[in-house]
Amino acid sequence: MKWEGKRRSSNVEDRRGHGAGMRGGGGFNPLLIGPLIKILFSKTGLIIIGLVIAFSVVTGTNPLNFLGGFLGGGGQSFTTETNYPPSAEEDRLAAFSETILADTEDVWNKLLENYREPTLVLFSGQVSSACGSASSATGPFYCPGDEKLYIDLGFFEDMELKLNAPGDFAQAYVIAHEVGHHIQKIMGITAKLDKLRGQVSEKEYNQYSVRLELQADFLAGVWAHHSQKSLGWMEKGDLEEALNAANAIGDDRLQKQATGRVTPDSFTHGTSAQRMRWFKKGFDTGDLAQGDTFNAVNL
Repeated sequence: MKWEGKRRSSNVEDRRGHGAGMRGGGGFNPLLIGPLIKILFSKTGLIIIGLVIAFSVVTGTNPLNFLGGFLGGGGQSFTTETNYPPSAEEDRLAAFSETILADTEDVWNKLLENYREPTLVLFSGQVSSACGSASSATGPFYCPGDEKLYIDLGFFEDMELKLNAPGDFAQAYVIAHEVGHHIQKIMGITAKLDKLRGQVSEKEYNQYSVRLELQADFLAGVWAHHSQKSLGWMEKGDLEEALNAANAIGDDRLQKQATGRVTPDSFTHGTSAQRMRWFKKGFDTGDLAQGDTFNAVNL
């Protein structure tokens, strides 16, 4: 895949080397600036600051952490791993991911009038999102609550070594699939499915989940169709890489590898054959109207 030198998206948060810590509270309220200044520079405020600094000296903690809490700070916080130097390969993967995201922006802005560009969050180890905390073991995911895609770049190595799904276009498929979930959020499909949770049986809800995932695969294929049409950056074997990745993460294959047996009622993403079929359909047609997996008789 000839991606070097192409535009890279600016909708990226690089949280590599940061832990996922959460603090209670809703953040600093600017309306409190005036009253707080009066308090801090009063006799009582100076005593408080003096005690905080003294305590910090004894404990070796940062006094700004205490003062931040006193000033109403809160929300999400991150602890930095000072000894986290990203490797050259990891930085290359970051640049690649930003390039793929940029092209999804170009494609979907043309295809959808109301498209909102999502944010890609690069993390290592653990991360916090509007959907809760997650670890690298979760794999790439999209959170509709904050409209962000989350990925630990180490997953790409896992694809190659653990899933036998190497290749840059396989990696592009993963990113495009998560962007597909963002499109479903924009279209209101995600909200409709969420309303069904608890109203139908687990078996029936799993079937809806499969259709949601297969549609995201289809949308990834639609992106690939239009991307190739405009850029021509796919090389020989790239399509096969994406199809191999779709095959590698089918529910039936993953269950077979993990437990030695397959339980169709527990499928949530679709079989290998289904995932390959819907991605290929999106790639072949490039037509959004062909991707109604929820009313499809044969998946």
